[in-house]
Amino acid sequence: MAPPKQLFFITGNKNKLAESKAILGDVVDLQCQAIDLVEIQGTIEEISLDKCRRAADAVKGPVLVEDTCLCFNALKELPGPYIKWFLQAVGTQGLNDLLAGFPDKSAQAVCTFAYCEGPGHEPIIFQGRTDGKIVPPRGPTNFGWDPIFEYEGKT
Repeated sequence: MAPPKQLFFITGNKNKLAESKAILGDVVDLQCQAIDLVEIQGTIEEISLDKCRRAADAVKGPVLVEDTCLCFNALKELPGPYIKWFLQAVGTQGLNDLLAGFPDKSAQAVCTFAYCEGPGHEPIIFQGRTDGKIVPPRGPTNFGWDPIFEYEGKT
């Protein structure tokens, strides 16, 4: 399957757009569309698939949607796909405080992309998971929950 000539990336987040354009380069003409889509409750995958279908119907063409989740192992993967709402409600310090009573501070950053060719097509999901831990907030606060997530991988 050849990549579409133009692909609508559904986001209002300029950081996500810049990151995606840097990754894709000139392989595809990535156009940003900020559409306020209804988000169902469910698993990371269910939410991404539904969001992608709704976006393809809205723009009547090929779309890419992305959801980033932060899953606390001690809280059985919460806040997970609801991290945006948790962050807005309690901030990075409040997120850190959620784990105050738990010895397990481990977490996963989960990035899920869903692509759909257009209305009536079934979306495809691509997902990556990165292990880390939750730490007290530090550093810049311009990219969501980054100040509290510390990557624990091989350097």
